[in-house]
Amino acid sequence: MAAVSKAPAPTWRYPVWSTAKKDLVGSALGPARLWFTVGKGIVTEVFYPRIDIPQIRDMGLIIADDKGFWQELKTLPNPTLQIDDPAVPLPIVTHRHERFTCTLRICADPLRDVLLMDFHLEGDADLRPYLLCAARLGEDAEHNQAWVDEWEGRPVLWAEQGPFGLAISCRNPEGLSGLENLSVGEVGASDLWQDFHRNGRMLWQYQEAGPGEVSLSARLPRQGTLALGLGTSKEAAATLAWSSLAESFASAEAEYRGAWKAWHAQQPTSSELKRRLPASVHTLYTRSATVLKVHEDRTFPGAMVASLSIPWGEASNSRGGYHLVWSRDLVESAGALLAIGAVAEARRVLTYLISTQQADGHWLQNQWLGGKPFWQGVQLDETGFPVLLAAALQAEQALDGIVINDMLRRALGFIFREGPATGQDRWEEDGGINPFTLAVAIAALVEGGELLGGKARDCALLLADYWNAHLEDWTFASGTDLARKYGVSGYYLRIAPQDVLCHAGAMNEWVMIKNRANDPHLPAEEQVATDFLQLCRYGLRRADDPHIRDSIQVMDALLKTDTPSGPAWHRYNGDGYGEHPDGSPFDGSGRGRAWPLLVGERGHFALLTGEDALPYIETMAKMTGLGGLLPEQVWDSAAIPDRDLFPGRPSGSAMPLVWTHGEFVKLCHSWQRGYPVDRPQTTWKRYQGKAPKIVYTLWRFRQRPRQMPVGNDLRFLLSAPFTVHWGFNGWQNPTDTVSEDWDLGHVAILPTQKMAPGTTLQFTFYWRDTGQWQDEDFSITLQGENT
Repeated sequence: MAAVSKAPAPTWRYPVWSTAKKDLVGSALGPARLWFTVGKGIVTEVFYPRIDIPQIRDMGLIIADDKGFWQELKTLPNPTLQIDDPAVPLPIVTHRHERFTCTLRICADPLRDVLLMDFHLEGDADLRPYLLCAARLGEDAEHNQAWVDEWEGRPVLWAEQGPFGLAISCRNPEGLSGLENLSVGEVGASDLWQDFHRNGRMLWQYQEAGPGEVSLSARLPRQGTLALGLGTSKEAAATLAWSSLAESFASAEAEYRGAWKAWHAQQPTSSELKRRLPASVHTLYTRSATVLKVHEDRTFPGAMVASLSIPWGEASNSRGGYHLVWSRDLVESAGALLAIGAVAEARRVLTYLISTQQADGHWLQNQWLGGKPFWQGVQLDETGFPVLLAAALQAEQALDGIVINDMLRRALGFIFREGPATGQDRWEEDGGINPFTLAVAIAALVEGGELLGGKARDCALLLADYWNAHLEDWTFASGTDLARKYGVSGYYLRIAPQDVLCHAGAMNEWVMIKNRANDPHLPAEEQVATDFLQLCRYGLRRADDPHIRDSIQVMDALLKTDTPSGPAWHRYNGDGYGEHPDGSPFDGSGRGRAWPLLVGERGHFALLTGEDALPYIETMAKMTGLGGLLPEQVWDSAAIPDRDLFPGRPSGSAMPLVWTHGEFVKLCHSWQRGYPVDRPQTTWKRYQGKAPKIVYTLWRFRQRPRQMPVGNDLRFLLSAPFTVHWGFNGWQNPTDTVSEDWDLGHVAILPTQKMAPGTTLQFTFYWRDTGQWQDEDFSITLQGENT
């Protein structure tokens, strides 16, 4: 067919992404700002100029003979993936068919924003490869435009959208342009796949497409190199693409390999760890370090996204996916970087976090790299984690000029005002009192207070000790049907409603499970999670504490699942974040699957009990995908081969999950040292696994106890200067007590230790900075017996 100017547009659009099951993620260590992923044996998303901006959906090949036979490479089963060195993300992908073998080598140019794909087709001489690329510049699927054109006398495929330009060129073995029969189209209507699907061969040659989700295609020689260039205009991208091709694939590959080898040489694996780790485990250890480094941005040094993937991307039109920054994931990854000795990278994480802290002290639920919010939730642990990173760097004497006091004061101030409740737990679903979040918040208060010193330290410890002492009051359920079923006294809850701060009956309140099509209406006391393990990891409770032992028994009974790769755990009972039972993608509801991350957390707990953690390390290593990457979840039901779902193997969730790779690295080092390498040192020393014995009751507007043990003094911790006006048993003997400035808050202590049981105190507040009364009376009653 003769070339036609304008490609037809689809009548209906639902743009989706590529598979989240990545076989490899890569980036060159150099001035270039480009990241790429490989899934199903082809190039999937390419990111530029930041790691949070995907510019294409995928780029692959169709093999055809122009006589009716055609085969898209990404639909061929079982491509082989060769990675010669786990330290270097440099893939060689081989697709085999009875009529051909097609080999792809993929590499990012270290000097230019160009992705190179060297291809070689062998077999039936009638066959030719055809390029098929779906552009999604700036993550946009509505306003891309594409053209067939020439640049400096060579044919080129172009696309533009807003500030982004894309160009694809090809070099044949003679060094000349290899693009033939060029065409552009719109996905779903006039792209190359539709052409082959309808006609059995390439007939369309459209010269212009869009605005919309555009595709670029051309016939290629049987051997050559494709260059996908990205720039601030299509012309700039074309210049970069051919400049890279002129220097050759081999040249870029050698420089790419050398830079990665040099980076690993800067933080070599200790000889003892290398000797002790089984070979397959050491390979994953090295690959995990590479994954951590790949996910760091260049425009915003220290910013790391959670994953270069969109969970269940083939069914998702999400603009964010997991290529966003979560401060929790970021600090967990930074802890792994510290463990391997990549101190400079960990320092950059802290400075990035300092720059993106909100004015009131917290960090956004997640954000684009520049600091713009994506989701709007508030998670208290995400405010605590940056404090723990600062403390970890200080423990390594690695702060070296980074100013942290302002960040610490703001963060601790937010924890002080908002805690112990969180707006969302670490799984971003429900609000309340969560053991994991509380462990992080308590540790942040202890570590941050130690770093600040003085009255700030006293104030932070006042709050941290009180929260630690009341952990079981707020998050441990006793005497329930579940406890009786498993023969235990009780167990830690997944999350308790905030009302539990006022009355224990709140544990009976319904906590909604938000990722289920039909919520099971389980009360808080019937929901169990793995989150309490953090209490042991941070030294708040011993691993042999009776509360912990009982909770482990219930957790393993409800959440543990045995897979061919080894045992794994679900997040909590009733979880719906995962594929449906038939294997179809999560679409807002589903059934939760097992998480390799939780295998690592369970391995850290095993270490604290004196158990060998190596089996947990080996289990994680068996749960990797084709390219050795760790997924967010593994399938834990009967195999569904048509959906590529097999027990103990990656599901369609995010892969790699950087946090999981970080957890694996940390578990390897913890196993070597005999203790969790990311334990906060001051917290560990202060509590030594035991709840502190306190002789005071703390009153705050966020937690207003109505009773207090006899023999305690009553302490008020408020955010502004105040005078507490108080009396007892009907306002007898009214007295004023003036608060003191304890840096992070204002404290007043009432001498109530010798008051008799049954005494009721009445009190209110006069705010000295505004000259106003609280205009509300409060009371608290002493309970128990004098001793």
